[in-house]
Amino acid sequence: MCGCFGVRFFVVYLEVLTIAKLDHQLNEEIRDKEIRLIGDDGAQLGIMSAAQANAMAEEQGLDLVKISPNAVPPVCKIMDYSKFCYDQKKREKDAKKNQKVVEIKEIRMSPSIDTNDFNTKVKAAQKFLADGNRVKVSVRFRGREMAHTNLGEKLLMDFADACAEVAGMEKNPKLEGRFMAMFLTPKTGK
Repeated sequence: MCGCFGVRFFVVYLEVLTIAKLDHQLNEEIRDKEIRLIGDDGAQLGIMSAAQANAMAEEQGLDLVKISPNAVPPVCKIMDYSKFCYDQKKREKDAKKNQKVVEIKEIRMSPSIDTNDFNTKVKAAQKFLADGNRVKVSVRFRGREMAHTNLGEKLLMDFADACAEVAGMEKNPKLEGRFMAMFLTPKTGK
């Protein structure tokens, strides 16, 4: 060993991601003997060969797209495919933008929680519920506390009563191992 440190270079290959192509066959890719053709305006143009349909699409300066490949005969439509893809992406983007993600926030307590700590946890839960999130309230039992699970259930019911103005109880308190948990959901109509 010479005591020299070798320098290693890591080459990162970036894979160019292409926008997902909707799996439609276009123009010359359609090689069926007979197809059912739908015009650009939605009118049924009848059953014809793929070559005739492709010629009609070229006359209009549009694309021939196979819409329903499993039908007998397959259904093709004359349309502007690039505009169709653009509208599809735009609809997906708008749907994603209008989507609201609801998170589940968790509040943990012990059965011997003090009054001020309890009130602080209630205020935090009310804030989470006002933001539109669901809240999981759980009580952890340690050692001999497992013999008094009724205290934890009473604590959770008091918590639900304190949050009754802004939340409804989705699931009643349930014991799961050493934890007793319940779920609160925000009330919708105000």
